[in-house]
Amino acid sequence: MSSTTISPRSVTVPVQVGDVTIGGDAPVVVQSMTNTDTADEIRTAIQVAELAQAGSELVRITVNNNEAAAAVPNIRKRLEDMGVSVPLVGDFHFNGHKLLQDHPECGEALDKLRINPGNVGKGRRRDPQFATMIENARDLDKPVRIGVNWGSLDQDLLTSMMDDNARLDTPKPPEEVTKAAVIESALQSAQRAQELGLPEDRIILSCKMSGVQDLIGVYRDLAERCRYPLHLGLTEAGMGSKGIVASTAALAILMQEGIGDTIRISLTPEPGEARTKEVEVAQQILQTMGIRAFTPLVTACPGCGRTTSTYFQELADQIQRHVKERMPEWRQHYPGVENMTLAVMGCVVNGPGESRNANIGISLPGTGEKPVAPVYEDGEKTVTLKGEGIAEAFTERVEAYIRRTYGTTTDESTPSWA
Repeated sequence: MSSTTISPRSVTVPVQVGDVTIGGDAPVVVQSMTNTDTADEIRTAIQVAELAQAGSELVRITVNNNEAAAAVPNIRKRLEDMGVSVPLVGDFHFNGHKLLQDHPECGEALDKLRINPGNVGKGRRRDPQFATMIENARDLDKPVRIGVNWGSLDQDLLTSMMDDNARLDTPKPPEEVTKAAVIESALQSAQRAQELGLPEDRIILSCKMSGVQDLIGVYRDLAERCRYPLHLGLTEAGMGSKGIVASTAALAILMQEGIGDTIRISLTPEPGEARTKEVEVAQQILQTMGIRAFTPLVTACPGCGRTTSTYFQELADQIQRHVKERMPEWRQHYPGVENMTLAVMGCVVNGPGESRNANIGISLPGTGEKPVAPVYEDGEKTVTLKGEGIAEAFTERVEAYIRRTYGTTTDESTPSWA
């Protein structure tokens, strides 16, 4: 793990969401969102459970019509029957005020409400509809994320700020006014929520942008101007490597500066890809930055002309899959295992050094090197593997190391996965 110092996190007011704390001194929280039709109770409950199993500490669901609102209590009950206790967040747009009034049991079953101030009504309807939602949250003692999105910004506020800007001797560029309007929408909405009786410690803010530099600039400004916990996320990040890289670039910079209390990676799933991908990426960002640990990290070299064999790639992939499959059981029985590091290296150049630096590592022979693979545990060479069964032997060494280091006994019996 890198020794790079993370800037002290901004002092924010802690907000309790179910049994999860956001802000204050609490760890950065990972959250995600379903993409099922919420009215389909079974599919939605299953996907919530999958996201929670993957490590999502909050799961947001769409509440967009009467059928969805009526389904929320049943989804909560199904999750309880499955033994899943992850906090549920209701995502409301346009008609949330009416849904919460018509389906009071929906608000009761949720742990948090997400309100977009740009989508709660227009003109004279905006304030009473926003007030209705805040009053519901207040009366139910539910926290609220006031989530401004630049793509659905309050057009009345934006027009007013654009008009004020046009009257200046030196007007600012329109994009700067838009970013300022995003921040003002969040802060003004939070102030109004408090005026309506929602306590400061029940409010979380987000100001989502789709551009990396825009997001960084907006959150830096927002963090200086409030004490509310901040939810980070690059909205409409995109698909595959583009979405992952863009989200990582933006969020890593902000978290390095101590900004952000909870994150979501808004990836567009590739065809057939599990929704849990966004959870894995969020965890990997936090872990590779040294902010939190979720699962053992595997270090592997990229390969070069010294490693014409693909064996080390295959072994690295096998170990990575083994870690993922075994982690649910390890998490239950071996506390602290998430901090473990492994190394699978392909030749003698960096292999021994990286293997010594890991908790447990193997240095495979490169092209033309002696066909042996030394294994290092906590910096000491413990065994040299050779022959056809190197992969299986190293996997067994990993399991034995975990039992010995993180378990309460030194039981060396045959592991259940074998």
